[in-house]
Amino acid sequence: MKSFKQGAALAMRKVLGGAALAALAGLAACGGGGTSQINPFKPTRIVTFGDETSYIDPQGRKYSINGVDPATGLQNCALNPIWVQSLAASFGLVYPQCDPNHLAAPQGVMQAVPGSKVADVASAVDKFFGNSFFTNKDLVTILAGANDIQELYLQFPAQSQDALIAEAKRRGTALADVVNRIATANGRVVVSTLPDMGTTPYASAEKLAHGDIDRSALLSSLSDAFNTAMRVELINDGRLIGLVLLDETVQGIHKFPGAFGFTDVNDPACLPNVVILSCTTATLFPGATGDSYLWATNLLLSSGGQARLASLAVTRAHNNPF
Repeated sequence: MKSFKQGAALAMRKVLGGAALAALAGLAACGGGGTSQINPFKPTRIVTFGDETSYIDPQGRKYSINGVDPATGLQNCALNPIWVQSLAASFGLVYPQCDPNHLAAPQGVMQAVPGSKVADVASAVDKFFGNSFFTNKDLVTILAGANDIQELYLQFPAQSQDALIAEAKRRGTALADVVNRIATANGRVVVSTLPDMGTTPYASAEKLAHGDIDRSALLSSLSDAFNTAMRVELINDGRLIGLVLLDETVQGIHKFPGAFGFTDVNDPACLPNVVILSCTTATLFPGATGDSYLWATNLLLSSGGQARLASLAVTRAHNNPF
């Protein structure tokens, strides 16, 4: 009798299992279930918020190492693209600030402003909402916080490390709130952590100039506090937000530069007497190149650094189930 009951139970489980598989197959056929992309994400517009790392000026100049046309000797914004340019191009989009084909309606909206801190980005987003809205075909990029960390660092030692780290956390949380607001308003966001500011040439110089504490370690602590607070508060939904870990990548490059194709991660490539918007491949220190140096200035990424960030962002935007 016991054997009969066991056999009947086994048969029933097989029947139910088959029905469940059939149901799942039906869902798959209809595009239901799972989080993978059924149709690849194809944005029709890219909107960029942030600071100078994401900025292109009206003349097509960037806060990095600008490319020079070998035929004319003039700056060419299509060369040495910054990360948002590369991300836009991967979807066939362009910014009007760098539109070699003079499209009637370029799909890039540049809202990044040099010198911006988190509060400025929040204000820019408020202003955008006052005049427009987001759709699920909008790709929004956000990178900010470096100017916040610089501002906080300069308050030391008048302000204690603990107080400054607490404020860095607050600002990281505030940026996450901005990102979440855009995501819940139907935008699809690619947001990057800020680079570890303790790895910059500026940090190295500050460490040498001050004997009180390890100033580069303080800049790293402030950066980490900001990034961690932001990551914790972001909506954990890949359909809305894609996170790029620039901080971890910069740390990896700093430790193992050769593995990433860099020869110098400690010095700026641009000559100090050249304004950054005019820094080009023709105005670098002897032996420096945009690809081999990580930093353009004491605080800004080179074209090679921008290319690394672009690779991360493109991968994230194309692989997330937006």
